[in-house]
Amino acid sequence: MNISILTHARIYTGSLARPWAHSLAIVDGKVAGIDQAALAWRDAPNARVENLEEALVIPGLTDAHIHLMWYARSLRELDLRDLDRGTTLARVGERAAQLPPGSWILGRGWDQNIWEDTSFPTGDELDSVAPNHPVALNAKNGHALVANSAAMQAAGVTGETADPPYGKIARDERGAPTGLFFEDAIGLINRLKPGLDLETLVDLYDEAQQNLLRQGITGVHDVDGDPAFAAAQELRRQGRQRIRIVKYVRVEALDAVINAGLRSGFGDDWLRFGGLKLFADGALGARTAAMLSPYEEEPDNVGLLTLGPEQLHEIAQRAASEGVALAIHAIGDRTNRLVLDVLESAKHVNPHLRHRVEHVQLITPEDQRRLASQGFIASMQPTHAIHDMRMADRYWGERSSQAYAWRTLQDGGARLAFGSDAPIEVFDPFLGLYAAVTRRSEQDGYPGPEGWYPEQRLTLGEALNAFTSGAAYAAGMEARVGCLVPGYHADLLVLDRDIFALPASALLDTQVVRTMVSGVWQE
Repeated sequence: MNISILTHARIYTGSLARPWAHSLAIVDGKVAGIDQAALAWRDAPNARVENLEEALVIPGLTDAHIHLMWYARSLRELDLRDLDRGTTLARVGERAAQLPPGSWILGRGWDQNIWEDTSFPTGDELDSVAPNHPVALNAKNGHALVANSAAMQAAGVTGETADPPYGKIARDERGAPTGLFFEDAIGLINRLKPGLDLETLVDLYDEAQQNLLRQGITGVHDVDGDPAFAAAQELRRQGRQRIRIVKYVRVEALDAVINAGLRSGFGDDWLRFGGLKLFADGALGARTAAMLSPYEEEPDNVGLLTLGPEQLHEIAQRAASEGVALAIHAIGDRTNRLVLDVLESAKHVNPHLRHRVEHVQLITPEDQRRLASQGFIASMQPTHAIHDMRMADRYWGERSSQAYAWRTLQDGGARLAFGSDAPIEVFDPFLGLYAAVTRRSEQDGYPGPEGWYPEQRLTLGEALNAFTSGAAYAAGMEARVGCLVPGYHADLLVLDRDIFALPASALLDTQVVRTMVSGVWQE
């Protein structure tokens, strides 16, 4: 029996019944007692007592929406986040000088919305710095990609190439591709990118989870496609898994899931099958999120659905009837309305499944009430709000008052589960907490002390719960993960400051001193 007793701490348990404690007993990886019940374990054989010197302890945090494989792979790609156009091109040129001609150059994170010239990048620009290498760079939002001539030639993309049903190839006035690909058209280039063998991918997963643990993330809900599930299982088989993974699969795996009889909730508290991840529209950054009315400045643009309504209904009905929960990406107000229609119908087929709407970025008041009243999970990413608010004001205008509506959704009864959408955003959960409680830019304080549509701010406790018990509920694990009370896994963090006693700005500098998963300190 392994017994640890943490004493002289300020412990936020996450339990409404008893939110605070000073001592915690951990037996075989689970919380066995708090305060006096914890101290009663001191005389047990081999009990280890640690004095935490009044440090703040909180439950381990779960990132409820992350692209774990994408992030792991990105550790070997160019990181273009927050770079201007010139520096982005310079980074590509530097990588070209390091690689033999013909080698692929991959990168991610560019965002034309922060450039002085906000026009999209082009293949010609990439040709100017890397004419002899295929180059493919994903936008920060993941819904656009820019490729150079060598990459398009390798993919066989010409002026005669038709747009796929749910994608778009940008073209010049002569109809020639400019190098910019949106939504499903991205696959024309992605299918040519060099892959990684499973052994290398598992090594990258190991590196990725170490980075997550340093930030206090003890669990993730992963939404990547093949071979992400295989990599997670191999990590587990090798005894290297140290964070909890709830795995959502993509639609191309649905037949295999159904034929195998796989149901949401299968697995254990380390590796668990969550359900089916679907994309219903694009993104704000690419102006492909599907809208009820056009984008400001673009009167002919109402975005793109990436699955037709009938097809989305059909997939959802089939999945739900087979016990597979749905997690559906919805950014625009048109898409959120469609997704709620789909989930309400799926709920009639199987009322016990916990369906999720991913992002819920712009949603009308009527649909806010629908989401909350139906008990669906609002899986949201607070950093999107503070990084997208200027863009939202520009392209959504007054509709932005209905965006990222955390307070309204929670008060209406919706369950919030917070994540990062990394590597689209950074996975720093303390930045996420800061965003949720301030709705202000961490860089310049925009738009001012009250924040952006401040009526939607949350308290620190509410935001923490969305990263802990809310995320656990979304995965059907709320009776075992997300709180520090008897019977729960001892997943916890020791912080370098008391975030409850300091201004919200202190969250930006908060450091995780130690991280524990299932009673084991992760050094």
